[in-house]
Amino acid sequence: MRQRTDWRKIIIQCASVALVLMIGLLCFAEVLTPQTGKKTKKSGSLVVDYSHMDQGYIMVRASKSKKKLKVRVKKGDSTLTYDLNTKGEYEVFPLQYGNGKYTLTLYKNVSGKKYSEEGKVSLKADMPDEKMAFLYPNQYVNFKADTKAVIEADKICKGQTDQKQIYKTICDYMKSHFAYDYIKSVTVRAGQLPQIDEAWEKHMGICQDLAAIMVAMLRSQGVPARLMIGMLNASTYHAWVTANVGGKEEFFDPTAALNAISNGTYTVERYY
Repeated sequence: MRQRTDWRKIIIQCASVALVLMIGLLCFAEVLTPQTGKKTKKSGSLVVDYSHMDQGYIMVRASKSKKKLKVRVKKGDSTLTYDLNTKGEYEVFPLQYGNGKYTLTLYKNVSGKKYSEEGKVSLKADMPDEKMAFLYPNQYVNFKADTKAVIEADKICKGQTDQKQIYKTICDYMKSHFAYDYIKSVTVRAGQLPQIDEAWEKHMGICQDLAAIMVAMLRSQGVPARLMIGMLNASTYHAWVTANVGGKEEFFDPTAALNAISNGTYTVERYY
């Protein structure tokens, strides 16, 4: 005898799955996600999507290449140089220096340390709120709605709406749940980006990993935060965190909070 299909049961099951997925999406609603758009500028192999400059970021890609690629971002006297993927995929770059003219130049490795210019684009940023640049993920603070650090931030800050309370909660969490990775500190490769997921799994990282995790957690909760990189006591290359909490600039060094380094004089070189 042929068994009848219980369509009512199947429909209920599908509706239940859809409801679970919808709840999951709502849980991640606060995480701002960079998007491409229709406004692009192209020069040579360089393509810049500036559709969301008012939100504090641009998206950059280059033609696929077998050679290393770098992007130089210049605004006034400030210059930053980034590695760019060779897959032809977009990457997010913050407009961290505020409003004004930015010039982006693409370079491709020719041989050794020699690079050739492959394209140049200039854009003018006009952001209603310059702090927006420090709410989105980017190449140095790379996170998504389902990043474990972000999920944990949602959990520990549940029900909190005051930025001061959120900031304190995340500071306390960093101090009580992480350790400094002394082995990685002497084996890390030059130019390596912060590894948020890797450090989270071990609950251990070097200064830039710990700072990036904290910044990701703060941003996911609506607190503008910056990953700072520079010198400590003019002798140690270091990374730490600053956040705009209720309109006031706050400083936190996760590495020092773990007693892995002593506080001192901090000199900023760059920030993301």
